[in-house]
Amino acid sequence: MQPNENTGHPRRWAILGVLVISLLVVVLDNTILNVALRTLADPVHGLGASQGELEWSINSYTLVFAGLLFTFGVLGDRAGRRRMLLIGLALFGLASLLSAYAQTPGQLIAARALMGIGGAAIMPATLSIISTVFDPRERARAIGIWAGAVGLAVAIGPVLGGLLLEHYWWGSVFLINVPVVALGVALVALLVPESRDPEPGRIDAFGVLLSVVGLVALTYGIIDGGEHGFGRPLVWASIVGGVAVLAWFVVHERRSSHPSLDVRLFRVPRFAAPVAMIGLVFFAAMGVMFFSSFYLQLVRGYSPLETGLLFLPFAVAQLVFAPRSATMVRRYGARAVSAVGLVLTSLALGAFAFVDAATPIWVVLVAFFLQGVGMANIMPPATESIMSALPREKAGVGSAVSNTIRQVAAALGVAVIGSVLAAGYRSGIEPALAELPPAAGEAAGESIAGAYAAAGQLGPAGPQLVAAANESFVSAMHLAATLAALVAAAGILVALRWMPGRSGAGAPAPIGEPELAGAAPGQGQ
Repeated sequence: MQPNENTGHPRRWAILGVLVISLLVVVLDNTILNVALRTLADPVHGLGASQGELEWSINSYTLVFAGLLFTFGVLGDRAGRRRMLLIGLALFGLASLLSAYAQTPGQLIAARALMGIGGAAIMPATLSIISTVFDPRERARAIGIWAGAVGLAVAIGPVLGGLLLEHYWWGSVFLINVPVVALGVALVALLVPESRDPEPGRIDAFGVLLSVVGLVALTYGIIDGGEHGFGRPLVWASIVGGVAVLAWFVVHERRSSHPSLDVRLFRVPRFAAPVAMIGLVFFAAMGVMFFSSFYLQLVRGYSPLETGLLFLPFAVAQLVFAPRSATMVRRYGARAVSAVGLVLTSLALGAFAFVDAATPIWVVLVAFFLQGVGMANIMPPATESIMSALPREKAGVGSAVSNTIRQVAAALGVAVIGSVLAAGYRSGIEPALAELPPAAGEAAGESIAGAYAAAGQLGPAGPQLVAAANESFVSAMHLAATLAALVAAAGILVALRWMPGRSGAGAPAPIGEPELAGAAPGQGQ
């Protein structure tokens, strides 16, 4: 083979377009439902879902999705990534149809769990197929486009959801997935080649089982603790049990002759460092996106559609800068690009520590744009570094690890930063509750949304409660934003210490070669 010969698939750019379509529908669904929650709670126009049922309509998806990502990455490497992508899309489309026509909250929760199974099959397959159809020299650019699609979907989900709810019934936010999935299935079948690990060996069934149990238990504890507080034994039993099972998984994988995940990879800086960066930045960013939606809709009074539109600067920044990050990495190195991206993200998240009810909205828009620019220059080099640490036939494992860390970190960020926000809010609002009727005081003390609902029943005293709730929420938001910025800033240290510089890129070493047998922390820098 000639040195400059491109080893990528002839249709690789068309295949990337198909994979982006497949990815968009999964990520969109993570954000589009948020704007429909108020409608779903309405007994006339929705399902009359309780607060707990609304939470589980979101979390049943997240729990299954996070728990099965690694498993489906491993299975895709063995059974075929194209096959896994087609199965995932079909399940996702069926579950979307069932969700749209659910008659009870319980049916919706079950359909969302099925949707999580489909999403877990789709997500790792898209990234691993990119690794197999693109030449290593083009892979960074392709991953940049892939990461830009993720950012676009996160931001346009609320906009699309708001538009659908203004014109159609609540089920339209799920029904919109069906034609997109049908198009995706047809294009995948037509364009995407099959690929798998040519020497998969025996499947590590026990290791796969441990990963599912550990991830589900950990994610459940994180979610439940974020919703109902971390003071209950069940929450800690779930979290500690999940961590213990995952530790057992690591020990088992180290001893197994046919491991699902070669844990020696975490001794390789260009695999372990970007995994840590992704975890830190998604912990911080998803926590802030969680409370910024409440800030915009309640404190500032924007509608769901207007709130979605305010997130567009984040999407624009992702679209513009993520595909260009590969060029930046070639010029300045992954270490510099990642560190600058983390600095921008930390500044953007920290800006919310100085925002209040009267801050000009353009300040918030600039913060969202800076966050988009920052994350656009973190995700592509981090993901490329992870994928380049593995040979092509192991791409599903790298993709699954990256996506699992991101999903669990996002759930942990929402739970922990949400808990900090809730505790700060309750502390601030407490003096204003003394003179309220017990029912109104209890509702107002739970959340700012509860305070707004209670204020509507209090007549002339309502505006005073709203003002106190806004002040308490903004004060708590400042504390939560400071925590998020500090977590993101920790990623800067990881990038500067362990990410490769301009000369750090290289071809992936096969499993078991010296690089994986004990690379020094500064290797490849």
